[in-house]
Amino acid sequence: MSSSESGPASARTRREPPRFRPVRVRRVEHSSPRLVRVTLSGPDLEGMTVEEPAASVRLLLPASGTDGLVMPRWNGNEFLLPDGRRPTIRTFTPRRLDRDAFELDIEAVVHGDGVASKWAAAVGPGGPAAISGPGRGYLIDRQAPAFLLVGDETAIPAISQLLEGLPTETPNHVHIEVARPDARLALPRHPRAMIDWHDLPPGAAPGDTLVDAVRNADLSPGARVWAAGEAAAMQRIRRHLFEERSWSRGDTTVRGYWKHGRAGDGEK
Repeated sequence: MSSSESGPASARTRREPPRFRPVRVRRVEHSSPRLVRVTLSGPDLEGMTVEEPAASVRLLLPASGTDGLVMPRWNGNEFLLPDGRRPTIRTFTPRRLDRDAFELDIEAVVHGDGVASKWAAAVGPGGPAAISGPGRGYLIDRQAPAFLLVGDETAIPAISQLLEGLPTETPNHVHIEVARPDARLALPRHPRAMIDWHDLPPGAAPGDTLVDAVRNADLSPGARVWAAGEAAAMQRIRRHLFEERSWSRGDTTVRGYWKHGRAGDGEK
C-alpha cells in the first residue's frame, strides 16, 4: 500500500482499491451447518482474475433494513456513501471463480450475530451485492520442505485452496478450530496432509486451541507457517513464533481475519 501527503500531516491519501463490480446472488448452499456458500454472478465479473490461493475480495452489501444497493465512492482514504455514511463492506476469500460463467463463490460463517452472517442466512437468488478485488493472496513456495496451516472456521475456504495448491509430495499439518463439532466438513484431499480438528471449549477465548497447536508443533527447519483467524489469537501466535522460537518472518504468514467483541464478530 502506498500513501502520499495531502494537506495536514495526519491526512493521508491511500491507493484506491479495485472498483466494485455489481453482482446478483445466483445460488445459496450450505457447505456445513455453519458455513454457507453464496454464488454471485454478473457480467461485470468479466476480466476478473484470482491468481493466488487465500486471496481476498471486498463484499459490498445493502444497508441494514434495505434491499437496494448504493455504490460508494473512494474519498482518498475509505469508501463512503453519497450521504457520507460508511457502507457495509466485509472481506472474504474468493473460494471459486468461474470466468466463463461469470460466477464467484464466497463462504460465510453463519452464527446469527454479524451483518454478513445474517445476510448469508437470509439472502436468496437475485439479491444484490458488489465485489471489489482481489487483494493479495499467498505465494506457495514449492521448494519448502513442509507447511503448517492453522485457522478457525473463517479460514476454512483459504485453507481449502492451499490444500488444493500445495505440491502433492510436500507434507503439511493442518489445524482448524471450530465452535461446534458439526462445523467440521470434508476438505480437499492431499496425499501428505495430516488434519486435526479442534473443538473450542466452552468459555475459552477464540483461537486458544490454535495457539496451543502452534506451541506444540514440531516444525522442521525451513517449514512455512500460514495462520489466520481471530486477531488477538493470531497476535499470540506471532509472538510465540518470532519471540519464543525466533522463527523466520519470511517463512511466516499470519493474518487477523476478525476481532472478537466487535460488530461483525466472527466474520472475516
